[in-house]
Amino acid sequence: MTAVLPGWLGEVAGEQPYPLAFATVSGAHLYGFPSRDSDVDLRGVHVLPPEEVAGLRTGEQTLVRSWVRDGVEVDLVTHDLAKFCRMLLERNGYVLEQLLSPLVVRSSPWNEELRSLAPGCVTRHHAHHYLGFARTQRRLFGRTGELKPLLYAFRVLLTGAHLMRTGALVADLTLLAGGPAYLRDLVAAKREAEHGALPDAAPDRDLLDRDLDRLAAELEEARDASRLPETASARDALHDLVVRIRLGRG
Repeated sequence: MTAVLPGWLGEVAGEQPYPLAFATVSGAHLYGFPSRDSDVDLRGVHVLPPEEVAGLRTGEQTLVRSWVRDGVEVDLVTHDLAKFCRMLLERNGYVLEQLLSPLVVRSSPWNEELRSLAPGCVTRHHAHHYLGFARTQRRLFGRTGELKPLLYAFRVLLTGAHLMRTGALVADLTLLAGGPAYLRDLVAAKREAEHGALPDAAPDRDLLDRDLDRLAAELEEARDASRLPETASARDALHDLVVRIRLGRG
């Protein structure tokens, strides 16, 4: 059972200093295993006005805000449109997932254009992002023994392999095929506590390591066999979009 998102999240759009192209929910809610005490990770794109880009006083490229409302901790991170588009072109799986998240809090015609260009940003080199993130989460799991980084490691390997094979992004672990059957029980345990330890009934570390190694190898094989391009094709279109939006023509 997925945690219910607060209905007031949409209000944040009117509280930001710059127009938002979009704001979506990322983190555990997007990945399919939010806990009862999970915070809400909002991610999005703001649009700096021309005078804060062309002049000597430039606006903030990244804005970070955190607050608590009704007992729910919310973290909001937005990047300026141009910075976000550059990140999209740098095999950055984080921003791709944020743009394509189905958990939309704020949208706009600008967002629809960005989403339409997302397929032209995907390359086979996005596999490096997912392999690297999985290694980081495995090290974290080894140090802490917490369930959360273990699920993150499984999630990114399965997301990456699916992306390499199909070109489609699926970030929700519960919707991805190819993982071991015990993931269902681990997801259920994670939903009880954000920073809980590995359950006593969980598989032993050797089996977990073997399964993670197998999925990493499958992601590498999917990358090598992928029909995805070597380079992004959407660079010129993203440039034109940024210029049009910045000058008020789009």
